[in-house]
Amino acid sequence: QVQLVESGGGLVQPGGSLMLSCAASGRTFSDYAVGWFRQAPGKEREFVAAISLAGVSTYYADYVKGRFTISRDNAKNTVYLQMNSLKPTDTAEYYCAAKASLRIATFYNLDHEYEYWGQGTQVTVSS
Repeated sequence: QVQLVESGGGLVQPGGSLMLSCAASGRTFSDYAVGWFRQAPGKEREFVAAISLAGVSTYYADYVKGRFTISRDNAKNTVYLQMNSLKPTDTAEYYCAAKASLRIATFYNLDHEYEYWGQGTQVTVSS
């Protein structure tokens, strides 16, 4: 198993930036593809970004493309989500998820594909 802990959330003004971290423990993190999802109050969980286990492939939802960047540092067992030009519509609880994979360049964008989830970190974009 792998345990995931998100951090870095908070309150930010529109147009501001935050960087979320997803720290993993328990297994070899480089064996896992990782995704970020979010869920706003009263809404379904939605995909944000994904990265393959070697970091060679990334994929973004259209509503964050060009503003968010996903990256990973396997030596630190951590995946990051750099969020720029934040909008009030980005307000949500953000979750990272991990899936064991043998495919170095494959990412996953469906939540049911993921095996492990963190507890989430709240991001609030408001003036």
